[in-house]
Amino acid sequence: MTAIPWLSQPLADFTAMLTAGRMPHAVLVGVDEGLGAASLLGQLAQTALCTSPALSGPCGHCKSCQLFLAGNHPDFYPIKADGFQIKIDQIRELIGRLSTTAQQGGRRVAVIEAAERMNTASANALLKTLEEPGANTLIILHSNTPTRLLPTLQSRCQKLAFVAPNQRQIADWLTDQGLGCEALWCLPVVGGPIRLAEYLQNNYISVLENIRKDWRSSLSTGHLCASLKEIGEDQITDALKVLYVELMAVLAGAAKGNPLFASRLAGLAGEVMAVCHTLSTMPSVNYLALCQKIVSEYQRIKEN
Repeated sequence: MTAIPWLSQPLADFTAMLTAGRMPHAVLVGVDEGLGAASLLGQLAQTALCTSPALSGPCGHCKSCQLFLAGNHPDFYPIKADGFQIKIDQIRELIGRLSTTAQQGGRRVAVIEAAERMNTASANALLKTLEEPGANTLIILHSNTPTRLLPTLQSRCQKLAFVAPNQRQIADWLTDQGLGCEALWCLPVVGGPIRLAEYLQNNYISVLENIRKDWRSSLSTGHLCASLKEIGEDQITDALKVLYVELMAVLAGAAKGNPLFASRLAGLAGEVMAVCHTLSTMPSVNYLALCQKIVSEYQRIKEN
């Protein structure tokens, strides 16, 4: 893929702080994975570890950059969820590593991806380290939904400014990738253009299109279509996000004509998204019963 244009400014802002000696000990990056968070986090970490960073980012040639690009920089500590949560043992291990001396003589950099997946114990364990991280230590917290982080965590980080691209910019970028932009409807489902591009390339978009068609039929009849009865753990979140998009489309047309219906429908759409968030940490649910419950609730709202 070509460069991601909407990531250039946050990288430039980060590098400017770094080169001016104003780098905080903790940075919060609120960029969704679908907008290129993984690419940005890698660039930020490499820049912070680089011995000769430029305003455009890491030099790419120093020993530190070479180690980072090879995936074995000894002073870089990436943390990801173990299953559906970031557990306290992972944070304790990170804290222990950050207390040691940097092997390359520069910074020690930790990146905690999807930090909203920290449970209460792991988040509380991280707090003291955020307050007193030690010299030459940078902790980068990433979150797809920063508002879900504990306020005490947010307050101890400097937020990196980010402006999400509009649909025109996304359409232009997809065109640059040699992909069509007819599937922009599902941006809220996939989380952003990076994943949309991946889904267009592997034709997963056709699966989402079929799910959307089946939701429309189910909402119309009040009964789940056959395909929705077979939704499994690997697709339930996508299916619910498609449903959310459909409910919001209905809501857009109903808002003026029937305010009570619109209000109740907005509440149902909110419940759907709340379930999506819950599934990220508590996946064990009865999918069939869940989907039928939502369809039945839609019918009740429509009839009252």
